[in-house]
Amino acid sequence: MKVVIFQYRLFHYRVDLFERLRAACAARGIQLELVTGQAFGKERLKNDEGELSWAHRVRNLYFPIVEKKDLCWQPMPRGLKDVDLVIFMQENRLIANLFWILRRKLTGGPLVAYWGHGRDFQSRAPGGFRERGKTALIKAVDWWFAYTRITCGILAAAGFPEHRTTCLNNAIDVGGLRRDWEAAPPEVVARIRGECGLADGDVVGLFCGSLYSDKKLDLLVAACDRIRRQVPNFRLVVVGDGASREQLVRDLATRPWAKWVGAQRGQAKAIYFGLATVVLNPGSVGLHVLDAFSMGLPMITTATALHGPEIAYLEHRVNGLATAESDDAYAGSVIDLLKDDARLRAMSAAARSSGDRYTLDNMVGNFVAGIEGALALRRDVADRRANATL
Repeated sequence: MKVVIFQYRLFHYRVDLFERLRAACAARGIQLELVTGQAFGKERLKNDEGELSWAHRVRNLYFPIVEKKDLCWQPMPRGLKDVDLVIFMQENRLIANLFWILRRKLTGGPLVAYWGHGRDFQSRAPGGFRERGKTALIKAVDWWFAYTRITCGILAAAGFPEHRTTCLNNAIDVGGLRRDWEAAPPEVVARIRGECGLADGDVVGLFCGSLYSDKKLDLLVAACDRIRRQVPNFRLVVVGDGASREQLVRDLATRPWAKWVGAQRGQAKAIYFGLATVVLNPGSVGLHVLDAFSMGLPMITTATALHGPEIAYLEHRVNGLATAESDDAYAGSVIDLLKDDARLRAMSAAARSSGDRYTLDNMVGNFVAGIEGALALRRDVADRRANATL
């Protein structure tokens, strides 16, 4: 049977997923095809696209409607026929989704499935028109590939059948981070330690992620001032880049115990994680939580930030902390943790265990099981039609 997944653009961190998913599907006699488009507008500046030689590259049509908002039509390649299941992201901008849903309802052909969050976790207007429209279409598909258990809860509350929902436990290949750290040359580690001004016995709070307002960088800096006063050997290292970079760099310039090192990938990124004691991210949390866990690092965030569905992986007081949204509360929680060696070791071990649980291989296994479940619906329909003609 043939399955097509649409991605309006192929993110570099999804390349490994699709390679492994295609192989796993083939092992079960399922032909997986991937259709990818291209970025539009300011998205092109992110330079975050990957490549797959076997993917079908198409030309998206974009229709700007208001500032920073657009509609996207992604066509089906002409060479793809006799498709049994179409999987697309649950995004309002993707108007081709409506075509596939209507085609399914009106003509009975291919099964349709959403892959998504269930709602926009970063929306400033959760009761607005866009979110109401998304909610209205939750039950319009045959199957759901939910990011995490939080999404599963949203779907259940909306009345979507649990037996047609797959919890993917969204992940990336963070095992490479461990391998890069373990293989890091001592001289490179020593150089980076020196560049960050780290001495033996220092405790390091690491921020890693994009630099923008939702990350609550002002709170991060203010809280770290408090931490430093109570923990004299504390140091802050910031990995990442983004719109708030200039302000952050100005703030850190007056704090010799803090350093911004820009965006990092590969072994360099792994070394910063390897040198860290905890990961500090008071703002929105997404897949970076798995970077922290894979390296056995507790993550400390705030409970009320606009988190992605991956916040489901953070268990308060087990593998991380979710504090009140104030520099006093945030700093106090970090200070208490850093001063309690036994608690820090236990939380680090729990984080490492979580990193072993939420892996890309497990996500691929969940994805294939969901695809097989959805295709079983197709077979059931075909069997009923065949029996009706006998």
